[in-house]
Amino acid sequence: MKRLEKKHPLAIRWFHWINFPVLMVMIWSGLLIYWANDVYGVRIGSRSLFQFFPDAFYKKFNLESRLAEGMAWHFLFMWIFAINGLLYVIYTAVSGEWRHLLPNRNTLREAWQVVLHDLRIRRQPLPRRKFNGAQQIAYTSVIVMGLGSLLTGLAIYKPIQFAWLTAFLNGGVLGVTGYNAARFLHFWLTVGYCLFFLIHVAQVARAGWNNFRAMITGYEVVQVEGDAPQPTRTAKASGDAVSPATPEAGAA
Repeated sequence: MKRLEKKHPLAIRWFHWINFPVLMVMIWSGLLIYWANDVYGVRIGSRSLFQFFPDAFYKKFNLESRLAEGMAWHFLFMWIFAINGLLYVIYTAVSGEWRHLLPNRNTLREAWQVVLHDLRIRRQPLPRRKFNGAQQIAYTSVIVMGLGSLLTGLAIYKPIQFAWLTAFLNGGVLGVTGYNAARFLHFWLTVGYCLFFLIHVAQVARAGWNNFRAMITGYEVVQVEGDAPQPTRTAKASGDAVSPATPEAGAA
């Protein structure tokens, strides 16, 4: 027996689908800006293992010599990103959705169980909840990363007007201070978004169409047991409790 079960409110779906193209434009325009001074890479001592990004990458995706265009797009969509994020946080707090989202004392244990389940080491299915422990950690982390991107972005955009942000970063990040620290953090937060995006899409594809449809319509189809049998004499004698199924509107 299957039924429709409400999962995502309309507001959450709007925030999600607005944020998706906005982040894509932010990353694209950020690459146009980064081309002008691509200083970061993965290094061990003086040896460079990987440079962000090779010249062939810029040529392949037509990212060269478009600094002014990148800045224009980036600073425009920055405000859409900030407003959408702020409204999301306010809605989550006011509506009570934060109860499903924020990690709790059981989150780490459940996240580890999710990893074992995805690796097919754990055979027992996880409890069906709106967000499991791994999702709680991932989605809360993205919210914190969004705040970090906004603050470091403002420090880069207006280092004089937002001098207090630059001063805040003067504690040093891996030996880098002030404006350079803001740029360093901003870049690696963007790398974090890209990694999250790849994992998120892979997990959505793995979960299947039903999970994706829930973020579009707000409902998912869930498999439930048939009508619960009436308690028998054997069940009564053994002390087993039998609960009737809870009816849901919109059963499919």
